[in-house]
Amino acid sequence: MPAAASFDYALMRVVPRVERQEFINAGVVVYCPERQFLGARIRLNRERLTALWPEVDVPLVEQHLAAIERICAGDPEAGAIAQMSLRERFHWLTSPRSTIVQPSPVHTGVCHETDGLLDRLEKQFLT
Repeated sequence: MPAAASFDYALMRVVPRVERQEFINAGVVVYCPERQFLGARIRLNRERLTALWPEVDVPLVEQHLAAIERICAGDPEAGAIAQMSLRERFHWLTSPRSTIVQPSPVHTGVCHETDGLLDRLEKQFLT
């Protein structure tokens, strides 16, 4: 078994009405520098989102969330941010902002392997 490695993660939240501070979790971003791993898992529950905020522009939200996965993957089509180092991309994605998609505070965990890590965090926070 590989040695334990620390990782940082943040949940991606959809916050349609920033002034009310209501949100739903829609994704998770994970960075493990020791394993050179940066990944994102997006799971937007459209029904929950529209039940809470019927007027929300769901395609716009999905577009913003898809950009997170593309940036993590280093997709050249995702612009200059996607070409930054893993560390820089993680910090850019998790920096506080006042937009419809916002990161949670960054949390820390420990893993032995990054395989399955996104699955585990998805099950814990996105279902």
